[in-house]
Amino acid sequence: MERAIYDEDHEAFRDVVKEFLKRYVTNEKREQWDAAGEVDRDTMLAAGEAGIIGLTVPEEFGGAGMLQDYRFRTVVNEEVIRAGAGSLAGAFGIQDDLAVPYLVHMGTDAQKQKWLPRMATGEVLGALAMTEPGAGSDLRGIKTTAKKADGGYVVNGAKTFISSGATADIFVVFVKTGEGNRPDAFSLLLLESGMAGFDHGKKLHKMGFHGHDTAELSFTDVFVPEENLIGGEEGKGFIQLMMNLPLERLSIGVAAAAAAQAGVEWTIAYTKDREAFGQRVIDFQNTRFAIADLVTTVDVLWAYVDRAITLYNEGQLSAEEAAKVKFWTTEREGEVLDTCVQLHGGYGYIMEYPIARAFLDARVHRIYGGTNEIMRDIVSRQIAGKR
Repeated sequence: MERAIYDEDHEAFRDVVKEFLKRYVTNEKREQWDAAGEVDRDTMLAAGEAGIIGLTVPEEFGGAGMLQDYRFRTVVNEEVIRAGAGSLAGAFGIQDDLAVPYLVHMGTDAQKQKWLPRMATGEVLGALAMTEPGAGSDLRGIKTTAKKADGGYVVNGAKTFISSGATADIFVVFVKTGEGNRPDAFSLLLLESGMAGFDHGKKLHKMGFHGHDTAELSFTDVFVPEENLIGGEEGKGFIQLMMNLPLERLSIGVAAAAAAQAGVEWTIAYTKDREAFGQRVIDFQNTRFAIADLVTTVDVLWAYVDRAITLYNEGQLSAEEAAKVKFWTTEREGEVLDTCVQLHGGYGYIMEYPIARAFLDARVHRIYGGTNEIMRDIVSRQIAGKR
């Protein structure tokens, strides 16, 4: 089914992305990222120069100013994932969908001036640090504290499962600045790599996204100057997180739809090329029926996701709608890719094939950004509260 969400500007930008991928995403590069457990900085800088990242940075700070037109970020996700570079898509997403928006929407003028121009170019990479060893879905249960000190805060604690945690230069860190667990007991601080007492810790060896780093962070008496308090106001951290979570969850839904589409495209190509029992695999009725189901599922995925993108662009995407998108798309993604692996036979289990990497990468989509169980709770609580 042809999608109607894009205009000529988006398609022209798609050509830019494709050209970038031809030049910078090769089998050798993917293997290099997987072996290193991270995307190299040169690739991120090249993406900045090409305008592939920095899309959500306002033009006045050197970016493309497309934070309120998520279609451009969707084009990036589609093409990067189609190129079999899920880890690169993840690295781009952390920068443009998680780190940058906190500064754009909530940062002080000084914070924007200091960081956004270099984030637009890829010179500075950002990350978001919320999850802790003992607090994942229950964010109010975090233990990382930021105690007031002369001219700033002293931070102690630890974070885990932090995407881009080994390579980022700055971190938007969710900390406890007050007593109890009321929303106003939490704040967001900007911590800089290299601050005394800030240890990146080890990279975590994951099931998927082998080429995108995930790390533990630890903070031991880290002094953070007052000017690094996001928005310049204490006690707003919980509200600030809630403001950006719909975008984060939409971005996961977009990645899920893009991965499902790519998986189906790879599977159609494979079953047309592969022969068994004297005929192409796609000529078996069972295969054709399965593929008919797959392409229909992808059509429905995009229809739903495209509507959510439109709502976001109009400033109308609610927390509940974003939660629906996140849990529904990621579960359909898992089903689609599982079938695609099956249709590849033994080769679907071989990491040299993009379908195997996509299958492993997809599993975390149902976990991060809020587990799908939490997403269902958000949706059902909103329904139960209606009169």
